[in-house]
Amino acid sequence: MVTAPSGEAIVAAIQEPAVYRAIWLSVYTAGIAALVAVFFGTPLAYVLARYSFTGKRIVEAIIDLPIVIPHPVIGIAILGIAGRNYWLGRILLNMGIRLMGSVTGIIVVLVFVGTPLYINSVKNGFESVSPRLESVARTLGAGARSTFFRVSLPLASRSMVVGYVMAVARSISEFGAVVVVAYHPMIAPVLIYERYEAYGLDYSQPVAFWLILVSLTLFLLLRMLAHRGWNPGEVNA
Repeated sequence: MVTAPSGEAIVAAIQEPAVYRAIWLSVYTAGIAALVAVFFGTPLAYVLARYSFTGKRIVEAIIDLPIVIPHPVIGIAILGIAGRNYWLGRILLNMGIRLMGSVTGIIVVLVFVGTPLYINSVKNGFESVSPRLESVARTLGAGARSTFFRVSLPLASRSMVVGYVMAVARSISEFGAVVVVAYHPMIAPVLIYERYEAYGLDYSQPVAFWLILVSLTLFLLLRMLAHRGWNPGEVNA
């Protein structure tokens, strides 16, 4: 019979250094990965929203690929490209960058799985911005860069926040790809899995409770930011 964890077990769980570190590492790596998605995914989303070019459908298919393939395959693919026994992995090791069993490896995996959700959200945001507004700005003397940062980006900002939330959510929930690339250091889903396999449901439930609570709090804050923050009707003059 499955029972809910007791209050004592929940309190005891968060007091364990291993649990605290795992939850913090999940939130930290997911946030960093989503920021990487913002930095690289925003210009790509704008290009996909505004331009037609040869191979565009192929690019979109590649972006969506991590959404549809099994999660462990993502980890295997990353190791197949950047593992220590492959040319890219050897180059990274010579630069002092190690993916296998490292925080860097976790972030790389989370970037791979979370970026598609961010790009698709922001692409829809840019598509909702009328090109005529950009044309007016250009007519008034604004350059392409100024038009992007002062017209297009503010109007698509809510989509960026939503995309960021989705990327963080996808990253925090990731297990299959991370466990292939970096079983250690443990993020929360890996710790929950290990405790479930070793000790059963009673030992893993309290950790799962704290991960759900932290994730819910984080997403509520981000949602409040999305609704109360940037107003798509406001454009910097």
